[in-house]
Amino acid sequence: MARIPLSMEPTGWFQVAWSAELAVGAVRRMTYFGREMVAWRAASGTVAVFDAYCEHLGAHLGYGGHVEGENIVCPFHGWEWNREGRNVCIPYESRPNKGRRIRSYPVVERNEAIWIWYDVDNRPPHFDVPDIFADFGDDKTADDYYPPVPAATLFREQLEIHPQYIMENGVDFAHFKFVHKTPFMPEFTRHDFSGPVSYVDFTIAFDEGATLEEATSGVESINAGLGCSVTKSWGMVDNRTMPAVTPVDEHTSDVRFTVWIGRKPGEESGPITDYGKTMADFVIEQFEADIEIWRHQRYSDPPALSRKEYQGFTALRAWATQFYPDGVAMPNLRPDKRKVVS
Repeated sequence: MARIPLSMEPTGWFQVAWSAELAVGAVRRMTYFGREMVAWRAASGTVAVFDAYCEHLGAHLGYGGHVEGENIVCPFHGWEWNREGRNVCIPYESRPNKGRRIRSYPVVERNEAIWIWYDVDNRPPHFDVPDIFADFGDDKTADDYYPPVPAATLFREQLEIHPQYIMENGVDFAHFKFVHKTPFMPEFTRHDFSGPVSYVDFTIAFDEGATLEEATSGVESINAGLGCSVTKSWGMVDNRTMPAVTPVDEHTSDVRFTVWIGRKPGEESGPITDYGKTMADFVIEQFEADIEIWRHQRYSDPPALSRKEYQGFTALRAWATQFYPDGVAMPNLRPDKRKVVS
C-alpha cells in the first residue's frame, strides 16, 4: 500500500456518519485520522464524538459503553463523562475527577450528516459547514427534494484517496469530456479562493457554439476546507450533492456521497420515488467514475499542466496549503526539503 504524499491530518470539517445512523442513546465506533473514536447521541438528541478510551483505566467506550441521559458511561467502572469529555460522576466516590478529560471534537449536524472538526493542534473551528440549501441564496428548501438517506447515498470504505483529490476535481474542466462524456468542456464562471471557504462555478453547453447565457446546465460549489463540499446543479437534472472524504489512517479515506434530487410534479411529499431513485443513481454513477480514477491515482507534484489548466490548479493548491499542519502539504520530508504545493 502506497503512502499518499500529502498529510492525512488536514484541518477542517469531516463527515463521520449520516445523522440517521445514530439513534438517541446509541454509541458508534469509528476510526478516523488514525484514532479510535466513538460517536454517541445523548437523550436530548445532541451528538458527541470522543477519542474512544476512558481516561480512568483505558477501557474502550465503544465496547459496552452506554448512554445515560446526557452522559456516556464507561463499561468498566461506571465513570460518567459529559459531552465535553469531562468526568462528572465516579459512582463509588463523592466527587468526580475534574483533572482528566477525554478529547472531544466539535460536532455539527447539518445536511443530514454528522461532521467533526479535526485539527492536530486542537484549535477551535474558524469556518463553518455550509448549508446545502440556505447558502446558495435561492428559495429552495429540503421540502423541494426527495429525502436522500439512505436510498440516494454512496459509502466506500478505506480507499487510497486523499480529500484534496476531490477539490482538484472541481477545477479540472478537461476531465468532464473524458470521464463524464459531456460533449463539450465546461466554462468556469467563478474561482474564488480568497478564504477557507472557496467557491467554484461552471456551466456546460450541450450545443456547439452556445454562449454562457445559452448553456443548458451548470454547477455551483461551496468548499469548506478539504473535507466538506456541497454543490447545486441546474439544467438536465435538478440536484444537490455532498461529497465527503474523511481520512482513516496514513493511507486511506472513507468516501461518502449524498444526493438530493428535485421532486417531480405530483410527488411533492413522501419518501423518494422510483423516479428520484433513478435520477440519484445516475448522479452517483458519475461520481463513481471519478472514484475509480482517484483510487488508483498517484499525486503529481508538480503536475504537468496545460495552459488552460494552470490558473485553476495553481490557485486551488495554494489555497489548500492553509489546511495542513504548519502550512506544509508534504509531511514526510525534512523541514528544509519540504515542498509547499503552489
